[in-house]
Amino acid sequence: MSTNRFAVRSAALTAACGIVALLGTGTAFAHVTAQPGKAEKGGHAKIAFRVPNERPNASTVQVKVTFPEQFPLSSVRTKPMPGWTAQVERVKIAPVVVEGAQIDEAVRSITWTAQPGTRIGPNEFTEFEATLGTLPVNTDRLVMPTTQTYDNGEVVNWDAPPPAPGAEEPAHPAPTLELVDEAEGEHSHGAAPAPEASAGSADDTARWLGGAGLGVGALGLGVGVGALVRSRKAQP
Repeated sequence: MSTNRFAVRSAALTAACGIVALLGTGTAFAHVTAQPGKAEKGGHAKIAFRVPNERPNASTVQVKVTFPEQFPLSSVRTKPMPGWTAQVERVKIAPVVVEGAQIDEAVRSITWTAQPGTRIGPNEFTEFEATLGTLPVNTDRLVMPTTQTYDNGEVVNWDAPPPAPGAEEPAHPAPTLELVDEAEGEHSHGAAPAPEASAGSADDTARWLGGAGLGVGALGLGVGVGALVRSRKAQP
């Protein structure tokens, strides 16, 4: 194989690797998630449900988050969102004691609905914030199935439970909040997310990794072109 052919093929392979890295990164950050993903057991936490729009020709107009009945939450407060209305559904439950008080009602779901003229358009995302409490102490995670409704009538169910260690991630995982003991908790009792977990951090990471992938591809292409030019200059 001649030097110039080897250089060109090497450049093409490196560029392809960069593009694959970019595509894989974009897919990983296209899920509906809870940010930050960790909170203290028995406390209150401020959570942002990050909802990306995955359709190129439709817009998101409703998001509904459902909380598990076996781990009842006694209170939920939603942050006002311009252009969106939030409806909190409560249900009667068998009396339980939470923080020394008996409760017979729990939060079942939160539904955010877009007002006319508002939407999450293609290539956009929105974060819906709420404080949740009191978080359960008898589980290590809170799985919150979510439905995403588009203006064309399509409904996407984000309801798959977290995969077992080493298993492949499902196509539509449910937003999950990891619950830790107080000594491990970093964000609880209504504390705002730290900078690394704030709005856009995962998307910034995705853009950085994607840019790195393209950069590697461009570097490989440049190396190949340089080698090709040098080989041609060396020929009589």
